Amino acid sequence: MNESGTGTARPPVEERLRAALAARARSVGPADLRPLRPPTAVLRPRRVLVRRAVAGAVALAAVAALVFFAVRGGPSHPTEPARRPHPTTLTPSPVPSAVTPSAAEPSPSAPHP
Repeated sequence: MNESGTGTARPPVEERLRAALAARARSVGPADLRPLRPPTAVLRPRRVLVRRAVAGAVALAAVAALVFFAVRGGPSHPTEPARRPHPTTLTPSPVPSAVTPSAAEPSPSAPHP
């Protein structure tokens, strides 16, 4: 945007900016520069390790509970007691009396000999 249209003249803002950048570049020397630190292995925070251990323990407990309740349903018939119950006292049965058998009468519908 110069008046002649040749583009050789620079605006004053651009001149000031170039001068400031050149001065800044001259102020930095090799003594001011240092090499970057080599990358180091990042150690995981202890909190992350504890969270993973707790999550693993919770998952293990859930699997154990699932197995326990699945096996617990087992057989549908009750198990027998470990030992027999105490013997019950038997009541004596009545003693049959000596009854003489009576002569049986033939039924009226029975065939005769």
